[in-house]
Amino acid sequence: FQTYALYPHLTVKNNMGLGLKQAGTPAAEIDRRIGIASSMLSLEPYLARRPAELSGGQRQRVAIGRAVVREPKLFLFDEPLSNLDAALRVNTRLEIAQLHRRLKATMIYVTHDQVEAMTLASRIAVMNQGSVQQFDTPKRIYDRPTNMFVAGFMGSPAMNFIPARLTGSSSISVRAADGSDATLALAAPLPAGAPKDVVLGVRPEHIYRFTTDLKSRKPAVQPLQAPVELVEPTGAETLAVLRLGDLEITGRFEPDDAPVMGETITLGIDMSRACLFDPATRALL
Repeated sequence: FQTYALYPHLTVKNNMGLGLKQAGTPAAEIDRRIGIASSMLSLEPYLARRPAELSGGQRQRVAIGRAVVREPKLFLFDEPLSNLDAALRVNTRLEIAQLHRRLKATMIYVTHDQVEAMTLASRIAVMNQGSVQQFDTPKRIYDRPTNMFVAGFMGSPAMNFIPARLTGSSSISVRAADGSDATLALAAPLPAGAPKDVVLGVRPEHIYRFTTDLKSRKPAVQPLQAPVELVEPTGAETLAVLRLGDLEITGRFEPDDAPVMGETITLGIDMSRACLFDPATRALL
């Protein structure tokens, strides 16, 4: 499935039109459809070339063009970008998104790349071992994952999972860096019957340096002490590995507000964006 669906001895034009020719489509209609598809995919300069004369991205566009000329109501893309380098993947992903808008056709797109899924999809089906874990919009899947598998699979770095214990209907306790228990207020009370032991799920971008100003802007942010184990500057952001008891969690910080390795910071967890899971069923509470 990772091989381009092109015949090496045929030109781009003949590759694109082969299925129509075999179906008995009139030559004029074949030319019309190839003209539309090649214009849409920026393939007009390459119609007389053979696949060996094309780049990987161009070959992938020709393979897509073979499907486009048939004017199907449903497209199935099975990891179409897996053979491309990083730069080509970005460009081709944009082209597929634009193609979807132009054709207004349903596209089922199979990928292991969460960035492709989040940027291309209007709805995502997250699967694990052949079972659909969640079928929802990208935003809902990212913000309210239905279980810990989805929560850990979608997002890079992955969601932090912190063991916690209910101390009331609207509060939990977690183990702090010094071994003591720190109480965090929940943004909303849990339903009756929730287990005493829970797992707190927090995205790295919902961990901040705690300040009075932050608390005034984000009332749901709760403070917690944590030593900084590792700092990874990436340019646009800085990732920091922080220690909570025996657990390491990852925070995403603005470069100008990034912590320094070895210091202990007061971090703020935005509880309004946090998720709570049942450790037994791994389901969202």
